[in-house]
Amino acid sequence: MADLFFTPSGVRLRRHALRSGDLNWLLLPGGPGIGSESLEGLADILDVPGALWLVDLPGDGSNRAPPGSPKVPFDTWPHVVVEAAMALPRVVFAGHSTGGMYLLSTPELAPHLEALALLDTAPDALWHPRFVEMTQANPLPEVEAATAIYEADPRDENIAAVAVASAEWNFTPAGLSAGRELLARMPYNSAAVAWSEANFDHVYQARWWPTRMPVLRLAGSDDRIVWQGGWREPRFQTPNVIDRVIAGAGHFPWIENPQEVRAAFAELSLRIA
Repeated sequence: MADLFFTPSGVRLRRHALRSGDLNWLLLPGGPGIGSESLEGLADILDVPGALWLVDLPGDGSNRAPPGSPKVPFDTWPHVVVEAAMALPRVVFAGHSTGGMYLLSTPELAPHLEALALLDTAPDALWHPRFVEMTQANPLPEVEAATAIYEADPRDENIAAVAVASAEWNFTPAGLSAGRELLARMPYNSAAVAWSEANFDHVYQARWWPTRMPVLRLAGSDDRIVWQGGWREPRFQTPNVIDRVIAGAGHFPWIENPQEVRAAFAELSLRIA
């Protein structure tokens, strides 16, 4: 298998690491608009059997005009994740933030997965108004200034400036320096941001919930971006779930507490038959 390949509709898969074992771990970024480069640090700290792949949907991050992608790549979102799952054997799909929401919006994934990992994500769009409330209660003048520039001129470099300015919301003080550096070097795609805002973010509802395959659900204890309260519903309290709160961590919990994130994924790998 090549280290880089595209699915028929242009999903890009890049192999980040290869260890002994036959599992394929697919890491899907959040955002939307931010590239899978945001998950390189996660991939670096994981100690799981098999191959680790960074996944970019067509039109997301730096995957701008991949082979096979339709003229409007977002026409394939989010169900194109099924192509990624079908491209490799024994897949574990891990979605961060909005990436996890895309996975939970696609019940067709179920027969193609060995397990599912959900990082700082939510089961419905109720997280969004709470995020807005948080930003109003904790204003960042740099975000307000960068947002005004972006709204007047929605270019990629302007959405990047908004992301970097928001670092204090995404990371704890302990992780702020590393987090700001991470956000500053990411590729961003404003078209993906606009599509998700118009078509997904405010109407999202999970369309499936696995009750047999192993599921890892983790979030930073201090994540201020995606509210975790939606998971309290009884239908999500199934015995196949490993539920982990990562101590002292924000929205990218492997930045502040890589040890606990690594241990949670190792526990998931042991649950996979």
